Order: sequence, then structure tokens, then C-alpha cells
Amino acid sequence: MARSWWRNNIANGRDLIATLMLRLPASIRSIRRMPILGSVLHTLSHRILASDQKVWAQVEAGPAEGIWLELNPRTGQNYMRGETEKVSQAAVAERLRPGDVFYDLGANLGFFSLLAARIAGPTGSVFSFEPDVQIAERLRRNAARNGLSNIVVVEMGVWSASGTLNFITSDSTSPDRGVGRFQPDDAGSAGIQTRCVSLDDFIRNAPPPRAIKCDVEGAEIEVFRGAAELLSTYQPWILCELHSRENDRAWRELIAGFGYSFESVDSDHVLASPHKEV
Repeated sequence: MARSWWRNNIANGRDLIATLMLRLPASIRSIRRMPILGSVLHTLSHRILASDQKVWAQVEAGPAEGIWLELNPRTGQNYMRGETEKVSQAAVAERLRPGDVFYDLGANLGFFSLLAARIAGPTGSVFSFEPDVQIAERLRRNAARNGLSNIVVVEMGVWSASGTLNFITSDSTSPDRGVGRFQPDDAGSAGIQTRCVSLDDFIRNAPPPRAIKCDVEGAEIEVFRGAAELLSTYQPWILCELHSRENDRAWRELIAGFGYSFESVDSDHVLASPHKEV
């Protein structure tokens, strides 16, 4: 009994510290960049809180205001303040409608999945594709905390063809594991053999999307090479993050062939709209 009481109180204390850290003003957080003091504070904070410590917080502003997220107190400030990809948030909020089907490719912890699920409502649905097992579990917890039963977590990657590829997960430099990637040639690469699905194969057993958000760490060309049937038949609008100038050119050329026009949302994101929406 006493041991359980201590464990509970230690856990509660860590949650309190994590919450305080998450809410530290930017002026105080900037101390971490100071050469000596910043190093001391970094070491101290990691002794108090594990690098994978999480705490629940609600989004404070923007289209996702009020949504609960399980956040890392060291990296979650922009999520909590509603400042993550604000222009992309606005694009989703303005264009998505109740009853829509939304595909979130590279869903990570599910910020856009949660926003889309709330807008789509009980008559709509969200398919959240996330190949990282740990992040997929976190996404499920976020959906459950918000009572969003219209989110389907698809624990697979998306590629030009269905099968298995080597998946390189994020290392410790990315606490939120947001930069995992697939490596088609796995020679000499340390990774995990992970299932992938093409979008054309996926829609054979699932409702096609009216909208797609894509953030797949440079694999956007491969993703849409496997979506010819989807793009030509259903023509969803697409919000895509493009990770290089070369990818931007190649992706626009590929998607334009299916009757789309483009609008730059910000320096990294492009909104593709069909000339005649279905």
C-alpha cells in the first residue's frame, strides 16, 4: 500500500513538472540556448523527466482549439498553442465538410486527424496512416481521449505498391518520432520491415477520400504513383508537404496529369485542387 502511494505521488509530481515545463514562456525556454547554463538545465531536466515523458494538454487556439493531445513537454508548445502549421490548419478547416472522408498520410500523433475527425463528424471518417508502432499507439490514445470514434488508425506506410519495406524510425534527436522514413534499398540500413499499401489498393476495401493530407518525409512522389485510379476517378483535393524543390517539381507534374491546379499554401505546403471537383 505504501509503495503504491509513493509511486502514484511520484507520477503525479512528474506530471505537474511536465505541465509546468510545457507552459514555460518562450523567454525562459530560450535560456537553454545559453552555452553553459543551457547545458546545465538540459542535463537537470533530463534527470527529472525522461525524454519520452508525456502530459495531456488542450489546444488553446485556432481551428483545433479544445482538442486534447498527449504532448512531450519539451516539444509540444506549438501544438498546445495551436501554432503548428497554422495556414494548413486553416486550409483543412475551410475546405473539409461534415460527412467527408479524409486520409491523413503520415499522421504522426494525429493533430490533423483529430481536427478533420471533429469537422467530418459522425457521418464522416478519417483514415490515419502511421507506420511507426509507438506513434500509432499515441494517435489511438489521442483519438480516445477526444471521443473521436470516426478515426481509423492504419498502422502501415503508403507507397507506390503494396508490400513490405524497410522503415527507419526516428532517433533520439526527434522526441516525437516525426521523421521516420522508408528505405526501398535496405542494404546496410538498420530498420524494421514494415507493411505498406498503395492508395489504389486501399480504396478497394475502404471508402475513397474527398480530401488528403500528405506529410511523408520525402516519399510523396512514391505515394501518388500508386494512386492513379484514385486521382482519376475520385479527384480528392490534396494538401501536401513537399520536402525539396526537386520533389515539388516532380509532384506537381505528376498530379497535374490528372487535371489538378495548384496553390502554394506556404513555403513547404501545396494545395492541389481538381479543375472540376467530383
